[in-house]
Amino acid sequence: MLTKRKSRSVAAVLAFSGTLTISGLHKFYLGQPLWGVLYVLLSWTPIPKVASAIEGVWYLAQDEEAFDRNFNLGKSAARNSQRMSNQVGAIAEALRELDALRQDGLISEYEFEQKRRQLLDQIS
Repeated sequence: MLTKRKSRSVAAVLAFSGTLTISGLHKFYLGQPLWGVLYVLLSWTPIPKVASAIEGVWYLAQDEEAFDRNFNLGKSAARNSQRMSNQVGAIAEALRELDALRQDGLISEYEFEQKRRQLLDQIS
């Protein structure tokens, strides 16, 4: 099931709006309906309003990667993993080409080893 990416700023606005109107809207938005219901049920007390304000500040204080890790199933980490996988694939292809040059006698064993180490250093 595809879920739409949650926005940190929308979550913060909904959390701050909970201090003035119905608390818990940000919880529904972030896919936490049980917490949202709890906030609504406790709306006659100041607890959800204070908690909403604190969470609004917390959402804004997080960087995008931390927010994604917490509320978007780590989508930033998945993008970084995909980028790393692409880089490793490109380096593997470069190593294959380098090995072909060595086997064809166009570069020496020493030159091959130096370039191989340079390529492998790019991974870390």
